[in-house]
Amino acid sequence: MSLQTQILDAGPESHSAPLLVLLVPSGDRPGGLDAVDAAAGGDLVRCYATGDFTGKRDETALLYPPTGRPGPRILLVGMGTLENPRAAIRRAAAVGAKRARVMGVESAAMFLPPIGRGSLSAREAGQLLAEGIAKGAWHFPDFKRPQEDKKPELARIDILAPGESAAVQEGYEIGAAIAAGQLVCRRLQILPGNHLPPRRIAEAAEEVARRGGHTITVLDRAAIEKEGMGALLAVAQGSAEEPRFIALEYRGAEGPPVVLVGKGVSFDSGGISIKPAPNMEDMKYDMSGAAAVLGAFEMLGRLRPRLHVVGLIPSAENMPSASAARPGDVVKSHLGKTIEIVNTDAEGRLLLADALSYARRYSPACAIDLATLTGAISIALGPFAAGLMGTDPALTRALIEAGQRADERVWELPLWDEYKELNKSDIADVKNSGGRSAGSITAGWFLREFVEGFPWAHLDIAATAYSDREDPSTVKGPTGMGVRLLSEFLLARA
Repeated sequence: MSLQTQILDAGPESHSAPLLVLLVPSGDRPGGLDAVDAAAGGDLVRCYATGDFTGKRDETALLYPPTGRPGPRILLVGMGTLENPRAAIRRAAAVGAKRARVMGVESAAMFLPPIGRGSLSAREAGQLLAEGIAKGAWHFPDFKRPQEDKKPELARIDILAPGESAAVQEGYEIGAAIAAGQLVCRRLQILPGNHLPPRRIAEAAEEVARRGGHTITVLDRAAIEKEGMGALLAVAQGSAEEPRFIALEYRGAEGPPVVLVGKGVSFDSGGISIKPAPNMEDMKYDMSGAAAVLGAFEMLGRLRPRLHVVGLIPSAENMPSASAARPGDVVKSHLGKTIEIVNTDAEGRLLLADALSYARRYSPACAIDLATLTGAISIALGPFAAGLMGTDPALTRALIEAGQRADERVWELPLWDEYKELNKSDIADVKNSGGRSAGSITAGWFLREFVEGFPWAHLDIAATAYSDREDPSTVKGPTGMGVRLLSEFLLARA
């Protein structure tokens, strides 16, 4: 069931819903809520007066109407301080939406008092509320049997915007498009490998293209062989599932395109260099870069900005078998460079190498790749930021700023020439792993070997694409990392 939302020119005291969600920053009780407090029998004032609720981040308090008096339950959601109001609004809306879903109410209303916006406009707040509501309300029950005592599904959350409904509506439409892209991304991410092999990723791309009016080309194994993508084929050769190479194009303007490249390893066993058994099931998330690119194209199809964007997704399954690539094998890439495969578990960079070479035919304004590329990025940055590397300072700066606006933060790592030396091969032009030392950077340097003629940036999202824990704003599992960041980057260019 898709969540419905209306922007209403109504205050919280005049709207009837089973649940009223109030987003409030830390500190004293916000003004303008006297009518709400009266409807709650004074519980709002008492909640603050007793210190039971102070508005700290993720803090909640549920108030019930007085006995015998009709009215909604009131959920107070703390925003914390407003040092970063964009992040605070988005997260508080997610906390409120998630709590509403878990409670089992069929509908709710949400109100952000003007004081909760900080320096932001009503339009900006509308975008952030849309993104947060979608994030918090999402869950994936599809593979579970329905419970006998199943609670009602949350069907709608209305946003109350007295006197500012037009501005909030304008921002909401932007946020809803970005949120739709993130939901496409998260739904693909969570699917296990037997439900999402490369051919299914291609079918999902065709659905996104059909909805958005994008052009799409899908290469099967024979076409990939004809194209000379030896690195992609080396990854795929151990699997019974055939690879795919997907190219989408959104032409909202003329001129050189922005090229987005997403790693699409549908499941990564490590191949002959097989991974340890614990947590290998999480390797279904190794197509998260591809999912983020498809999420960005969902957004483009809905907002139709004046941009030219190309999306490239090389997709394969990395499996061990008698036909799998072996450590020590040498393959020829699409660019013509030879690669010594010293570690078959460093497979994502092989896919991306051929895709970055393929991107040359578009003469791009810039190219950005996203990939769950290295475990080393988790050691370096933890689950709080993606690693960023690139060849163009203006491009990397724009991505950092977009990440700050999207609250999908990135941190730039150096691509000094000394790191290139770690990827030297004795028998080929380059080897696919430089070892454990500076693993994320040497992976980035490997990709740089296949970039010719355009500004390029690499985002290593291995530590941020999914979460192994639940928090008040979202469920455990896929995060949709990259969709908001790409959306902010692209819309700023438009």
